[in-house]
Amino acid sequence: MTEMTEQEREVAQLIVDALNLDDLNAEDIDPQEPLFRDGLGLDSIDALELALAISKRYGFQLKSDDEHNRQVFASLRSLSQHIEQNRVD
Repeated sequence: MTEMTEQEREVAQLIVDALNLDDLNAEDIDPQEPLFRDGLGLDSIDALELALAISKRYGFQLKSDDEHNRQVFASLRSLSQHIEQNRVD
């Protein structure tokens, strides 16, 4: 498993909490594995819930019709990088 950054750890914990993944620890999420399908196994409803949690926590919107969503949600690492670039402090 690839080493996680502090930001990735924070986002992994947000995923676990927002999606009620009680059987998973944030540290168990590999930052380079896919979040959807074969990786973590999330689905489109999970993406909506996660986008809402990100909006509340980090102060910016992830729009469902954004053409970059596949890249943004590709992995924990890509999602964390997107959040870091767009967060409102």
